[in-house]
Amino acid sequence: MTAPSTYGLSSEARNLHWLLTNLVEEVPGIQSVAVVSSDGLLLLSSDPGQTEQSRLRRPAKGPRGSSADLATIVSGIGSLTVGAAKLMDFGQVKHTMVAMEEGSLFVMSISDGSLLGVHGSAECDMSVVAYHMALFVGRAGHVLTPELRSELRQSLESQSTGSAR
Repeated sequence: MTAPSTYGLSSEARNLHWLLTNLVEEVPGIQSVAVVSSDGLLLLSSDPGQTEQSRLRRPAKGPRGSSADLATIVSGIGSLTVGAAKLMDFGQVKHTMVAMEEGSLFVMSISDGSLLGVHGSAECDMSVVAYHMALFVGRAGHVLTPELRSELRQSLESQSTGSAR
């Protein structure tokens, strides 16, 4: 993983970047991670390079493009499971796991509708990934304020426009 530039970000934003980097580097089998706001916008990603060049270098497995593609999937699954929970009257969704032949997808609620999404390889230990995601959520949930969400979104947008030049 190439660490995104955290220059000029608040200490809370730098801490979230550090937590995300740590999650990806410490947990075997994690291929990509995305933090998504309640309105489906990518806030934080393990794949800071979202240009066409970075998409061409990615392996064939997993979301075709970047973590932006993972964010779209996470947002959709999050919305679907929230709707299902309302229909079943079972309370709020805490986490969702999808096991596939060649990988896994994990979605976990952070706070105020924000979601943490992880794409794991077929070899990842689902319980270990879920445990480390819960640690991330526990550490990140209380600092993911509307102001910090706005800062992270602006940071991603400036990286995208800066790399497109």
